[in-house]
Amino acid sequence: VAEGEPSEGREPFELPRFWDALGQTFQVTSQEATKLSLAFSRPPLPSAENCRKLSEDVQNAILAVATVYYWLPKGQGTTLRKRVRDATTEVVEGMIQLTDTILNAPVESLSQEQLISTGGVWEACEQVSNLPRGEYNQAAVVSALAACLGVVKDAVEEMEHALVEGQDPYGDIMEDEELGFRGNRDTYWSEADRQLLSSCMGLMKASKACLKKVLAAVKAHGKADSPEHIAQLDDLADIANEISPSVDELALSMYPPVNPLAVRLNAAKLASVLKKVLEIVKTSHVCPPSEEGWVQFLTGAVDHNMNKVKDFTQGQL
Repeated sequence: VAEGEPSEGREPFELPRFWDALGQTFQVTSQEATKLSLAFSRPPLPSAENCRKLSEDVQNAILAVATVYYWLPKGQGTTLRKRVRDATTEVVEGMIQLTDTILNAPVESLSQEQLISTGGVWEACEQVSNLPRGEYNQAAVVSALAACLGVVKDAVEEMEHALVEGQDPYGDIMEDEELGFRGNRDTYWSEADRQLLSSCMGLMKASKACLKKVLAAVKAHGKADSPEHIAQLDDLADIANEISPSVDELALSMYPPVNPLAVRLNAAKLASVLKKVLEIVKTSHVCPPSEEGWVQFLTGAVDHNMNKVKDFTQGQL
């Protein structure tokens, strides 16, 4: 499941039928986990015949889950397929862990570990209800973009909070009663640092605005009615996934002591990712004329802030 690639089936693919079947197989797997756990919750042990029956039922449930996952063709979109694959893998791994726990636990009583493992399978099986079921790949891409936006929002807020004038960025994590007042200037930002970092904040805010606008455009105009449209949505999700780690890398390099060249390098990486996102949006079906204005504006904002970062760090080269 983790490494295999579903093949394009010969029969016409029906998404509603797929979701029904996936939901049913996850439900059956949850029930089999409960039966298995109860059978080994207290003495006496099940008979050899009952053990064989339990084993077969668990194996059949897991094989059914994997089989239904393999129904989902690549043509339905890689973003959707990744979400379903992750959910399926979680169920399989949960059942493996439960089985291992039962094999290694004493039979005298139901162990805490066994309870946790059983709950883990239930939780993994319930994830099927959270999978994006809108128009094929479009809902999965919306979900992926929303997750990226949430992470970037948090990073922007954290850095804004740290940059409050006069605030010690390490105040909450480097208190030391024995050392008392810290006189090390490496833990503070100079005025020159703050000028450089204001442009970096501009890039981080542009990242948040970019994801927000792309998310809205995909919701409003995203379609999964042709292989080309599905591929365009997947491209957007793939490149948008690079924004969050790039924002994190830039944010980490902004903490004192500031190395201006490291900041410039990470700012350039983020600017490059944002320009790629905007370029992909511009050439995709989610960007009718009504969306072109913000694409152009954000492209200009990225260039403006990156040029300011270059100006502030030019003397360091």
